Amino acid sequence: MEKQELKLNESFAGSLNGFLQHMMMAKTGSKDTQDAYRRDVERFLAYLQNHRIENFEEVTKADMSDYVTQLRSGAFGNKPLSNSSYSRNLSSLRSFYRYLNKFEGVQNNPVRSLKGSTSKRKLPEFLSFDQMEQLLDSFDLTDPKEVRDRCIIEVMYACGLRVSECAGLLIQNINLKERYLSVLGKESKERMIPFYPRCAQLISVYLNEVRPHYMNGQEHGILFVNEKGVPITPRNIQLMLDRQAVKAGIPMHVHPHMIRHSFATHMLDNGADLRVVQELLGHESLTTTQIYTHVTTEHLKKVVAMAHPHAKKAD
Repeated sequence: MEKQELKLNESFAGSLNGFLQHMMMAKTGSKDTQDAYRRDVERFLAYLQNHRIENFEEVTKADMSDYVTQLRSGAFGNKPLSNSSYSRNLSSLRSFYRYLNKFEGVQNNPVRSLKGSTSKRKLPEFLSFDQMEQLLDSFDLTDPKEVRDRCIIEVMYACGLRVSECAGLLIQNINLKERYLSVLGKESKERMIPFYPRCAQLISVYLNEVRPHYMNGQEHGILFVNEKGVPITPRNIQLMLDRQAVKAGIPMHVHPHMIRHSFATHMLDNGADLRVVQELLGHESLTTTQIYTHVTTEHLKKVVAMAHPHAKKAD
């Protein structure tokens, strides 16, 4: 296996830093996207150094083909790449070479020869409404810690938040009287999201009866904190949700983004306009939101296949 724990040479490190600075200044993608691009490009540059390729002009189509072949198989890197990870790596390299071509005078662009995955896009996983209620009802609301945890999941489900958005939610951006919150999404785009009365009541209980007991230092304004008063992390939320889903008897692995998928799917199932859901989710393109219409269609197909008396009859 190729080693990629390699310190980049000064030239490569400078190009990588310039690329990341360009992304930041252009506000291209979220912080998570930028971190992913950095890892992808670092891996590519490590490959070049391992193969003693010291100049971007020297990278051939054959080099690129060999790199992605090793990357996909797991021969270079920690494990084989999924189709989605492979597509993101290609996107990272295409962006990097566009930067090199435009700002560093590099004429070569071997990434053009690579083709993306043509596999069918995987539909988002989601919980049914009954499963979502089963999960929420599994919390013991006599336990302050579980009040907080239930509040986290309720807010994510009520508003369709990303886990990073939930972890970074500010108290000052929540209006309990009017029942809405504002959040900064990808590319620092702010959106306002209403929530239902039960969610407002739970936030109020958490704010008044739980959070004050955890705060033992300087106020930082973040809504959700751990027992030491420190802002909770997305990883904390992920682990909590994983444990709670097992406790609730949900027969699948439940990850935070599944709560967001459930929000979108349930909204569309109950008649919400696609563009409204797009606005609530903070999607730049309607095409991104339209994946949930495929989710609901596939769900309906399965229901008909199981329930309709003629569904199992041969044509």
